[in-house]
Amino acid sequence: MNPTGWWILALALILIGLVGTFLPGIPGAVAIFGGMLLAAWIDDFQRIGWITLTVLGVLTALTFVADIVGGLLGAKRVGASRQALIGAAVGAVVGVFFGFIGIIVAPFIGAVLGELLARQQLGTAARVGLGTWIGLAVGALAKVALVFAMLAIFVTRYLIG
Repeated sequence: MNPTGWWILALALILIGLVGTFLPGIPGAVAIFGGMLLAAWIDDFQRIGWITLTVLGVLTALTFVADIVGGLLGAKRVGASRQALIGAAVGAVVGVFFGFIGIIVAPFIGAVLGELLARQQLGTAARVGLGTWIGLAVGALAKVALVFAMLAIFVTRYLIG
């Protein structure tokens, strides 16, 4: 493939990743990182070096942490039991495999089931599930911030590198 084709692919990955950051089920940060890595390779790592790529890789990993930890912190904030926290974490991981609905519903279900096992009170379990959803929303906002930080670092390094 000629360099223009590679650049089109790199930009397409970054754009797909941007869309995926806002639409659950598409691994947005991973696609963005892939596009950035490809762009660095096309340029023989002259503008974007390994240090910058390492920072971008860490930020990419942190987007996954933000997703999972957000739900856990939301559940913990409303007094969730240990079982509910485990249920929310398992739900967050399992939900990824079921697309948009899975990402939205699975952590809630996991937290509610865990809380029902621990305390057997439906009202408390529902409150824990809601706290998990709120935490997931905060985690999603953190993920968006991390992705935009990745883009800012990449563009800055590319322009001044």
